[in-house]
Amino acid sequence: MTGRKRGTPQSPAAETTVRVRGLLPSLSPAERRVAQVVIDEAATAARLTITDLAERAGSSETTVIRFCRALGFAGYSELRLTLAREAGRAYEAATADDEPVGSDISESDDLAQVVKKIAFADARAVEETATQIDIAVLKQVVDLVAGARRVDIYGVGASAFVASDFQQKLHRIGRVAFAWSDTHLALTSAALLDGRDVAFGISHTGTTSDTIDAFTEAGRRGARTVALTNFPKAPITRVADLVLTTAARETTFRSGAMASRLAQLTVIDCVFVGVAQRTYQETRTALDATYAAVRGRRIGTDRSRG
Repeated sequence: MTGRKRGTPQSPAAETTVRVRGLLPSLSPAERRVAQVVIDEAATAARLTITDLAERAGSSETTVIRFCRALGFAGYSELRLTLAREAGRAYEAATADDEPVGSDISESDDLAQVVKKIAFADARAVEETATQIDIAVLKQVVDLVAGARRVDIYGVGASAFVASDFQQKLHRIGRVAFAWSDTHLALTSAALLDGRDVAFGISHTGTTSDTIDAFTEAGRRGARTVALTNFPKAPITRVADLVLTTAARETTFRSGAMASRLAQLTVIDCVFVGVAQRTYQETRTALDATYAAVRGRRIGTDRSRG
């Protein structure tokens, strides 16, 4: 690979509504209105003419065409056909369960409904994230991490937990890795990286300045940079060599925190297992050694209770 890769679009295999949600922050206000109709009423949008969709979104036909091209479609006909196919699959799935759970949590929901809706949102975040992962990019990331002298991982807030999990996983198999959530520590660590190292920036929105600043410094020092975000055209992608994306939906009580964390962990697990598989013998030796080190810290089930 030569040069810096300024962002990677989500895989064409991803559902259209997943790709639309990922692009929302980068769309113009008029295009965003079209996008919202597609997200909220995908099945209906599949039956609308371009004129009808433009009117429904309070926009113009030209804007609809720009929106289609932003998604990678040649024109509106291709978008309609894709939405129709996906609506058919969604209908078949919905008829298997007579109680819809895909809506947001409302004030009137009882706890049983809350549990169903949370489980649905979390499961969908993992499924949709797995569907849209770009395998070619994932392979490049695995190659970089497997060959790195050291891996710096930056993340704050909810993403800090994911960064810490990734660091622990890599450390467990003998990889040198550090997770930083403090901006000053992240910046000073990034300043010591070079071309032998990899920097991982984790940010759901892709707009967190603490993470982006450390990430940028790492790249400036020559480290290869990998961004993990929910939005493929977010600011963090502009300073990344490689971009991995998630597909988490934000809801009233869970904005950027819960389902997004599960989606991020899904991607991190894919990277980790890829690295572990690539260095299989080293990984097995390290796992055996680390397991033996902590085995004595577990209380046996046959211990008498007093």
